[in-house]
Amino acid sequence: MKAILLAGGVSLLIALLGTPVAIRILAARGYGQIIRDDGPTSHHTKRGTPTMGGVVIIIAAVMGYTAAHIYAGRLPSASAVLVLLLMVGLGVVGFLDDYLKVSRQRSLGLRAKAKLAGQISVAIIFGILALQFPDERGVTPGSPFVSFIRDIEVPWLRLGSVAFVLWVLLMIAATSNGVNLTDGLDGLATGASVMVFAAYTLICVWQFNQSCANQPGPKCYEVRDPYDLAVVAFAVAAACFGFLWWNASPAKIIMGDTGALALGGGVAGMAIMTRTELLLLLIGGLFVIEAASVMIQTGYFKFTRWRTGTPRRIFRMAPIHHHFELKGWNEVTIVIRFWIICGICVAGAVGIFYTEWVTGT
Repeated sequence: MKAILLAGGVSLLIALLGTPVAIRILAARGYGQIIRDDGPTSHHTKRGTPTMGGVVIIIAAVMGYTAAHIYAGRLPSASAVLVLLLMVGLGVVGFLDDYLKVSRQRSLGLRAKAKLAGQISVAIIFGILALQFPDERGVTPGSPFVSFIRDIEVPWLRLGSVAFVLWVLLMIAATSNGVNLTDGLDGLATGASVMVFAAYTLICVWQFNQSCANQPGPKCYEVRDPYDLAVVAFAVAAACFGFLWWNASPAKIIMGDTGALALGGGVAGMAIMTRTELLLLLIGGLFVIEAASVMIQTGYFKFTRWRTGTPRRIFRMAPIHHHFELKGWNEVTIVIRFWIICGICVAGAVGIFYTEWVTGT
């Protein structure tokens, strides 16, 4: 536990103390947030708020993890390094997108195809490497089986190498874009990420204590590096927690696509490495709701335009948090209530995870 706590402590301090330094640097260079003209008018006051703050979260998490391993005198594990590389890779894609936005002073950064190509490239590399690096028991970081709380070991859910990479690509694209869509109000995505990564910390610690490598038995978990994954998860949660001090309303800095894509990738990476892929739908329930609201809005708009010639909308604006803004809800009220929804989803997911172990079903 010492390594986990040290990783979190170092990460928290770097985020708390490093974020104001980043704010001054970004403000001096004029790297301020660009606000869409078609968004809520209340957001126009945020124009010019320093963006690309996700860099601080990534650096804090990586340095916290590194400090823990220097203290423990252990080499990093393949699973943890792959999750961190996934976050860094997607963070670079997001950084390029953010940089082009602020340098051109418009709300469009990377072209959609270029951004998608970057995400796909990082996801494919991660997917290929996840099936490498077997340990002494032959367990690789990723598993060819689709998982819920454990691998669902039925023949038709066993994925070949190509199918596995495609599955990983789908998960990473869904979570990274889900977090990105959620990052529309001060502190919303950051606070939700704290809860999600804290949940993965608990899951990983439990898996380590009941690992098949340490405690063989019918209920043990066949996960390659659960303890090291807990170090990563807690480092990221602490980095987000420290960043939230400056990102809460009224935000002094915004994480931007740099942070949103990185955190979304980190969530997907944790789900894949811990064999909780389908449980991610509940752990990241808030991200699912936000993304679903966009898909429903877009689908209904296109359907009504095709059917009647007059397009209609279900929500006043998507993602759904903007719908409540346009209904007159205060931003802080929306954020807190959405945090509560996220907390309920996370608590439910952890409860299901624990119940499965207790009951064995």
